[in-house]
Amino acid sequence: MNIFPVNKYPPVKQLGDKQRVGMVKEIFSTVTDRYDFLNRFLSLRRDVYWRKFAVRKMVFPRTNRFLDIACGTGDLSIYACLRHRNIRAIGVDFVHPMLKKALVKKEKNKLKQRLNFIQGNALMLPFGENTFDVTAMAFGIRNIPQKTEAVKEMLRVTVPGGQLMILEMNFIQNRFFQWFYRIYLNRLLPLLAGIFSKNAAAYYYLADSIMNFPAPKDFAAFLRETGVNDVRIHPLTFGMTCLFVGKKPPIR
Repeated sequence: MNIFPVNKYPPVKQLGDKQRVGMVKEIFSTVTDRYDFLNRFLSLRRDVYWRKFAVRKMVFPRTNRFLDIACGTGDLSIYACLRHRNIRAIGVDFVHPMLKKALVKKEKNKLKQRLNFIQGNALMLPFGENTFDVTAMAFGIRNIPQKTEAVKEMLRVTVPGGQLMILEMNFIQNRFFQWFYRIYLNRLLPLLAGIFSKNAAAYYYLADSIMNFPAPKDFAAFLRETGVNDVRIHPLTFGMTCLFVGKKPPIR
């Protein structure tokens, strides 16, 4: 008897851009109910630490506005507002069930006047140029096929000299841990998710997308090539997640 859930999603490398976007939307629409719980459980609550680490790196010198792209259920936006008491934040996501949950969490944290969530596309953000001091994306860029366009949109809406932050999981570079991490991603992760999730196959996609994400140095080089200045890499938890922090070039 096979105890592992069946993977119903094609490998990332076999998907066209349109197919992948549709698949990602379906996946996140079907895992919303247990999304936060599984994030905490499967990462041993490291996901909370990773987001709060990013929030501590944020600086708001001009507009006191923060944009959270692919915001999911809103954790990064909420943590930012709770730490930086003088800012206003907007979270954008294209999956409506995620936003419904984010709105509940906003009310629970009494952030009605400072935080808003809207449905939108990371490639066509409904904001003017030079609007936000900090523009961030946590665990979203991995799911966007058109990464160059997404980063350029982040640059467009960020003030000159403002911060761009991308928090993302990648395959561990340390050879000592790689064998265990590969087993965890491809076997243990779907098995554990299958106990709690209605769509355990979604976690095969998660593993596949992590293993196919560029190495940190390569992704940092991509950000620089796309126009982001002063890119710095902050490896977290043995390098399974990295925070990339850069700046929009100043006006000359």
